[in-house]
Amino acid sequence: MSKRLLTLLFFALFAPLLGLAQDLHISGRIVDQKTKEPIPFASINLREEQTGALTNEYGFFQLPMFDKNKEDSLIIMALGYQRKAILVKRNNPELEDLIIEVPKREFLLSEVKVEASKVKALDLGARTNTPGAGMIQGMPGSQYAFLVKNEKNKKLGMVRSVSFYIGENGFPREPFRVRLYKADGNYSSPNTDILTENVVVSAPKGGDWFTVDLTQYNIPAPEEGFYVAMEWIVSGDKFYTTNFMDTYTPYGQILRPTFEFKESRTWNYTIGRGWSLITLANNGMRYNAMIKAEVDMYK
Repeated sequence: MSKRLLTLLFFALFAPLLGLAQDLHISGRIVDQKTKEPIPFASINLREEQTGALTNEYGFFQLPMFDKNKEDSLIIMALGYQRKAILVKRNNPELEDLIIEVPKREFLLSEVKVEASKVKALDLGARTNTPGAGMIQGMPGSQYAFLVKNEKNKKLGMVRSVSFYIGENGFPREPFRVRLYKADGNYSSPNTDILTENVVVSAPKGGDWFTVDLTQYNIPAPEEGFYVAMEWIVSGDKFYTTNFMDTYTPYGQILRPTFEFKESRTWNYTIGRGWSLITLANNGMRYNAMIKAEVDMYK
């Protein structure tokens, strides 16, 4: 049999299998372990591959099959739920149409008793109403978190509201998720969620401050301050992965920066890679996200 005929025979027999391996991906739905309800905007990470995806509002996700190793760990992180890890093997067709159940975390809320006459409002974070030059825009699943510090060491109570300066360009009315964190990660990075509910909001316009009322959530403000973050999400039945980072047009809102601080207080989160501190500066003033918060202060 000639070499040419052998080659043709090989491709006739094995090309469909090769195509199947290349088309394989990891997909499925993330649901609550108890209620089986879908979990929106959960983060799906491949640890070794350093890629990931974000579930849409119906809990669905999809990401390409990994290729660096024969095995990897699929890490699922959802707000208000326990972190879950699953060992996955490359090119396994059973990784399509997964149903992954995630258990809820239990949160113990401490009782706070305050006399109303001894509480007043305190503003933390950005103070200017004029944004600096530049834009902060993210991909689905990415976050920018700004540390609103308790610089005067006041005695703090509950978080009343948080505000973001939304740029006039981009898509200012697209929804985003509000995140609040303690500064208890490595190098005082954002880590522990103190807002454990899904708060998804949408600004009516750009070119101004947009304030989100958080009084109903009864969130005690950490005494040293806390991080306020904007998380870019996806709405409708769309879903995206970090593989779109090089080709996909930036999505959603534009968050404007401020140059009113001499220190870096803003961290960026990327799916699959975690948190990194932004250290850009201009004339000795650091580039930070234009975010502020209003909290209770005990007199």
